[in-house]
Amino acid sequence: MSQLPLRRVLQSALLSTIVGAASVQAQDYPPAIQKLEQQGVEVIDSFKAPGGMTGYVGKMRGRSLAFYLTPDGDHVIVGTLMDKDGNNLSQASIQDLVMGPKFENAWPQLEDSHWVRDGDKNADITIYTFTDPNCPYCHRFRQQAEPWINAGKVQLRHIMVGILAEDSLTKAATILGSENPEAALAEHQNSYEQGGITVDRERVSAAHLEVKANNRLMQELGLQATPSTLYRDENGSVTMVQGLPNPQALKRMMGPRP
Repeated sequence: MSQLPLRRVLQSALLSTIVGAASVQAQDYPPAIQKLEQQGVEVIDSFKAPGGMTGYVGKMRGRSLAFYLTPDGDHVIVGTLMDKDGNNLSQASIQDLVMGPKFENAWPQLEDSHWVRDGDKNADITIYTFTDPNCPYCHRFRQQAEPWINAGKVQLRHIMVGILAEDSLTKAATILGSENPEAALAEHQNSYEQGGITVDRERVSAAHLEVKANNRLMQELGLQATPSTLYRDENGSVTMVQGLPNPQALKRMMGPRP
């Protein structure tokens, strides 16, 4: 998706000083925020931000963004706000006000999707991850998670998708369509460096529609990379990590290393 329209909005918001009264909209936002709405930004919520600013989160063309009204009420800064320790305050606000509720509502869809269990069914922690059979980062994520899985602490539920390569869908369907999907997934993981599981056309015929349904779910949730992983944090809120988790994210997701 082209980023040019968004950059134009950001430049306009950063450079413009809004003067004069604007017609009050139903949300009764300040004129500077109304100007962003006129340029296509959907305002979702506001919050108290550092430095006397008022923070807002919104969406434009399906993309979440944060922006900040300066104390004088005449300027809007659009972008990432960092604190002195390098923490991304904008992303935290987006997670709390936009992504968290969105993925909370999606949790039942994840439960009802077509997934393969990887780990003890009685594990305390259940994690959903969108997995493409040809994704090297999905393979590495599984390697990272192995100590927790082997210790019986974590159950990964691989929502099998086929988006990266020509044979991704058929490999995913071969796994899902197997009589023992867990064993088929393990076979694929163990032979990943040699190309993974051998495509079985009978299994593909049985499960290709399930993989396509998983692809649609991933698209509906706005997830653009594999692995995309969703889990409940220590407060019970649904959190999403896109891409290969770093060590800190892995610990937040799974707890201390066994």
